[in-house]
Amino acid sequence: MGTDHLVLRVMMLGLRGFPNVQGGVEVHAEHLCPRLKELGCNVEVIVRSPYMRPDGGNEWRGVRYLRVWSPKASALETVVHSFLGVLVAAWQRPDVLHIQAIGPALMVPLARLLGLHVVVTHHGPDYEREKWGPLARLALHTGEAWGMRFSNGRIVISRTIRNLVRDKYGLNSNLIPNGITLPEVPRSTSVLQKFGLAAGRYVLMVSRLVPEKRHADLISAFADAKLDGWKLVLVGGSEYPDAYAAAVSERAQATAGVIMAGFQSGLALRELYAHAGIFVLPSSHEGLPIALMEALSYGLPVVASDIPAHLEIELDDAHYFPLGDVSALADRLASFAQQPWSSDLREKTRSWLAQREDWRSVAERTLGCYRKAIEPRRGGPHVRPRPAPPRAA
Repeated sequence: MGTDHLVLRVMMLGLRGFPNVQGGVEVHAEHLCPRLKELGCNVEVIVRSPYMRPDGGNEWRGVRYLRVWSPKASALETVVHSFLGVLVAAWQRPDVLHIQAIGPALMVPLARLLGLHVVVTHHGPDYEREKWGPLARLALHTGEAWGMRFSNGRIVISRTIRNLVRDKYGLNSNLIPNGITLPEVPRSTSVLQKFGLAAGRYVLMVSRLVPEKRHADLISAFADAKLDGWKLVLVGGSEYPDAYAAAVSERAQATAGVIMAGFQSGLALRELYAHAGIFVLPSSHEGLPIALMEALSYGLPVVASDIPAHLEIELDDAHYFPLGDVSALADRLASFAQQPWSSDLREKTRSWLAQREDWRSVAERTLGCYRKAIEPRRGGPHVRPRPAPPRAA
């Protein structure tokens, strides 16, 4: 029996939840899961109950939620939830367990021992993030190694990660980058009025408040650039109150024109993207940044640090600056502010981006990985067709 004709039951693990939950993996799954459903998969997502509204229901766009408790503590949240999620999956017996990110991939050997077919998406070497201590880094290194070596299928979202997996483990992987969907650009400006912003005259950054995003570099560069009449809007929050978030907030309050907008979603976030003058991402670590791609989907001029994940997008050199070089970043801000992009140039940017892979194609290729992961092959797992239900007498 060929796997092309099976209706696959897919269970996803490794994210807090969606929609409107902060995080790149969460946004990735928010786009991917409904499209897998449209392709005929039965999709269930094991979500972390503290992040999901109790009155939010158990289904969204045909995707079912399985709410599983997790501690809301950075050191324990992922490992505890992933362990419990694998046990749930072992009980539910999906055709494929799709684990997102290398932290949750620490549980791949357990999932395989319990007889599950596992696909892992590598979103980036999270052990390089500045917030982690030695023990957490060790767990992430181990999760990467076990996830890549013991899974039935490997997906990576960038060439940089594909090369890492090949060079470090001698393994091939399926390169499926984050997809693109060009949004409808809103004309409304209600959120701009709320924060006292003028269209086209603010610098925007959208990210979680974590050290590798380097908010301080952008705040300092904005102050040095002295953009007359401009403001800097920092969108995003921190899941856990910590010293870094407090330091960014204090720095923002001490710098004229800087606005901490907190986590935004829906129309408010779309308006902030649509009417920004410049988008900036000064990160030291990224997988393939969805926020940067979203900014381009609105036709914004973007400025980004010259890390491999950003360079892979292949923008002109004028859009990059050396990581950590505040003076160079200030120069880029001043240059783009002095030459605002016309509507024609913004539409040209959107058209260029539209040539990349869309989320429908991402879902189709992901489904192909599922089928390969469960197909019978020498030395590999074997999928037994499910027995037909008994006929009524």
